Amino acid sequence: MTTIVNTKVGERRGKRRFYVEGKKLEREGISIGQRYDLSAENGRLVLKIGTEGKYTVSRKIKGNAYIPVIDLSAQQVAELFDGVQMVRAVIREGSIIVSAHHQQQMVEERVSRLMEKVVNNKPLDVISLFHGGGVIDHALHTGMELSGVKMRASAVVELEPAYMEASLSNNQIWDKDTIAIESGIQHVDMSRSNISADIIIGGIPCSGASRSGKSANKLKYAEDHSEAGAMFFYFLEFVRKTNPSIVLIENVPEYQQTASMAAIRSVLKSFRYSISERVLDGNEFGALERRKRLCVVAVSEGLEEFDIEQVEPLIGKPETIGDILEDLPLDSPRWKTFDYIIEKAKRDKLAGKGFQRQMRDENDTHCGTIGRGYAKCRSYEPFLKHPVDPALSRIFTPLEHARLKGVPEKLVQGLSDTISHQILGQSVIWPVFAAVGESLATHLRRCAGEQGLPKRHLKKESVEETPEPEPKPQCEEVKPAGETSQFDFGFAA
Repeated sequence: MTTIVNTKVGERRGKRRFYVEGKKLEREGISIGQRYDLSAENGRLVLKIGTEGKYTVSRKIKGNAYIPVIDLSAQQVAELFDGVQMVRAVIREGSIIVSAHHQQQMVEERVSRLMEKVVNNKPLDVISLFHGGGVIDHALHTGMELSGVKMRASAVVELEPAYMEASLSNNQIWDKDTIAIESGIQHVDMSRSNISADIIIGGIPCSGASRSGKSANKLKYAEDHSEAGAMFFYFLEFVRKTNPSIVLIENVPEYQQTASMAAIRSVLKSFRYSISERVLDGNEFGALERRKRLCVVAVSEGLEEFDIEQVEPLIGKPETIGDILEDLPLDSPRWKTFDYIIEKAKRDKLAGKGFQRQMRDENDTHCGTIGRGYAKCRSYEPFLKHPVDPALSRIFTPLEHARLKGVPEKLVQGLSDTISHQILGQSVIWPVFAAVGESLATHLRRCAGEQGLPKRHLKKESVEETPEPEPKPQCEEVKPAGETSQFDFGFAA
């Protein structure tokens, strides 16, 4: 027979304490009054019943009967389990073997792995889930390097082939050993993986959490969404399997109030992470687009807690929208009347929907959020007024869209308007996460013992004029992407 007990290491009178009692001892042949000895073997505390033992199995009364008790506060407990919160005790045939719980070992392993890399200036391994075009990865990469910490993509998971192709073509985070996984994360077979990570990044799909997503899909709860509702579960499975020191999540502000986020907090705390979260406004961090996003940073126990409230902007934003515009001719085919949108606005007004178009000009200092379907010319997203003809307007070009978000233009270089707008529309404000990366890297270096680190700043990239290509259809037909088949890591035979 075998009994396994996972229990916390207690404390009594300032001494560390291991305690176990009851029938589980009796069924393994450990009885009141028996003698036993203790020894330390390979980082484990071993208790063995024997007639010449130094210690005695004590007793306590429970109900109308006495039960056996093992109550240890010996020096071996203090030495072996200093700093350990939970232990695993295997009780079998008159013996008890006590070792640090595997979760404690995981904490120690991930922290020592991370600190060794930071101290020796080795790149941190990053797993990117729901990768898109890798905008958040690029921003964090840049921000962390600004503060002297390198990172590399060890594995990238993305469902859409076009987005993966765009990142492979334009993003600097890849190297020859990066594993590219073109799949939904729910189809990745983690049982065949032996990969570890220092950081996991995930912009968990928000289709069921955003106000527009809830309304469009007629959802009561974010978790009701047929495709996105369970993604948090698979995300946490990646965390459990790969044991990173840092977990970073990005989402819409509404995600903060979902059951999914409540579950994420609970599970990460049980995995021994401290959590810091904040809603960050792109307009306050160097971008013209007023895009607010929840940023959650979970840092392993064994490292100092990270305070996301200390993250500050690294770059000033352009003065006006005019500063980021391409030099398009006034008769460019991109300028249109959009009569159908005007008619829709009239119908919405008569229906009392309070609809109002987001019309911007070059003197405006901000614009609203631009989403994934921007190429469809949706009525509720920002349009630019024609400088002369009030009947004409247009959506922003892909390069302008990138500049509004502070995203380096090279990340959408050579892509169609539709793919560019999709990647940008579901990405992040780049300067926000560059600032998070810089602050996080500075924090890690301080954890490694480097004090008095200076604050660094990004230089504002100049907006280069780009030759106008042959005009593309401004409102392209967007075809739904197909599902991919199951794809696993395949590290094991």
